[in-house]
Amino acid sequence: MAEVKVQQSKIDAVKSLKEAFGEASDFIFADFRGINVEKVTELRSRLREDGAELKVVKNNYAKIAFKELDHPEVAEFLVGPTAVAMIKGEAGLAAKTLVEFEGDTPLKLKSGLIGGELYDLEKIVAFSKLPTKKELIQMLLFAINGTTTKLVRTLQAVADKKAEEGDAPAAAPVEEAAPAADAEASAE
Repeated sequence: MAEVKVQQSKIDAVKSLKEAFGEASDFIFADFRGINVEKVTELRSRLREDGAELKVVKNNYAKIAFKELDHPEVAEFLVGPTAVAMIKGEAGLAAKTLVEFEGDTPLKLKSGLIGGELYDLEKIVAFSKLPTKKELIQMLLFAINGTTTKLVRTLQAVADKKAEEGDAPAAAPVEEAAPAADAEASAE
């Protein structure tokens, strides 16, 4: 059997994809047929803000790169014109952007590889509806702030009520402080 010689340009292309895929933690695959350059540029810009990069890939090269990265299960989604959103930041933000964009353009989401788990279209849509890490932190801080504010107001109301009723402890008489000062002066 004759030895198959692979062109260096193809080896370099696979190596480049493998490096790019290796830097990302999560991936979402989409069919980008019918989208004009202006819309693709807008999508790339929005994804960049979310910590992701959109790259149009050759399916065979991407299959080889994912196989070398121990993710051969994505090969079934690398069919037809494929764009890969390589997510380096929070996957929820990029998923929200892609799902929103899908509603406004001919972009069709295929699947995703998020947290090492394969997501189908329904899971990606459900995932995009979850609050992001930033939103969860904001909700937690809002809840803590609200509870703290309520506690402070309650304590202040109790103190005010006691002051009105005259049950508040009276300030220490000035006379008590004076004998202690006199005792110190006589000891010298």
